[in-house]
Amino acid sequence: MGNAPTTYDPRPRTTDSDIAASSTPRAAPDVSHDASSDASSDASSDASSDASSDASSDASSSATHGSEHSAGHSTADPLTERSVKTWSAGDYDRIAAGFRQEAEAFIARLDLTPGEHVLDAACGSGNLTIPAARAGARVTGFDLIPGMLAAAAAWAGREGLDIAFDQGSAEELPYIDESFDVVTSMFGVMFAARPERVAAELERVTRRGGRLALATWPRDGFIGQMLARHMAYVTSTSPAPSPLLWGDERVIRERLDERDWRVAVARRMLTFHYPYTPAGTARLFCTSYGPTVRLMESLDETQRARFTSDLADHWSSRQRGRADETIVDAEYVEVIATRR
Repeated sequence: MGNAPTTYDPRPRTTDSDIAASSTPRAAPDVSHDASSDASSDASSDASSDASSDASSDASSSATHGSEHSAGHSTADPLTERSVKTWSAGDYDRIAAGFRQEAEAFIARLDLTPGEHVLDAACGSGNLTIPAARAGARVTGFDLIPGMLAAAAAWAGREGLDIAFDQGSAEELPYIDESFDVVTSMFGVMFAARPERVAAELERVTRRGGRLALATWPRDGFIGQMLARHMAYVTSTSPAPSPLLWGDERVIRERLDERDWRVAVARRMLTFHYPYTPAGTARLFCTSYGPTVRLMESLDETQRARFTSDLADHWSSRQRGRADETIVDAEYVEVIATRR
């Protein structure tokens, strides 16, 4: 259970000028905990994976969120350590705040029944966890990063919601078989380095007749394209498969075997909304989104300026907001699978 800081506020907290003043990336905290098998993101040598480039290839980490963890093992796993460094950098909640409306809609479509047992795997700062609890479900939020669990717990505390929070790896969930009626993950478990293990664990903890609900980024969508821009600046690669394969229907159906699941896949759109210009939103990602923070740390001053400009161009390319805000629509893949 995360210790919730009483001053935590889930909304974006700074202005464009504040972001500009902090545009030099800070060092990622060196977090060490009992995390064993995980790997949220580094995942992939594939150019549209992601980019964090921590002296190695934190590079395919990515997109608005993904984090995982360990179930209390002491054996160090390089992929887990890289994930911890990546997702502990910056302030992911400021990114997640930009698409909370779609997270609420995602939960609403599940039409949860009060009392259902729900696991939000790689829950981040609580975008799905909180609305699931508001619906009356008995919710457990699960993540690799203590700071994200603390943020989610603080949010739950402010709303008076009774939610359990556990730390561990999505590749080794610390729950007995068929523990949950519904398992969810929004841009979370897709970043684990070992997707076969994750798929097996998601199946194991979902009861027969229960549902698995995933939101993932496709390669050809706005975020997939943003991650490709990251990869253009990365010199090393990761052995893990691209997280964006979780946005490919063929791969989804391979990982969620039809003998075990009835799978429905749909394309949906979410809207990012940030109270900054597109250039300000690019700076927000450079200082708050873990994979981007880690990439920025690996670049020299000239490269950082060029990358930040490229990122601002990308956000400007879909901009439909006023001059002082960024509103961008982004495609994602919704997976609803019922366990046989």
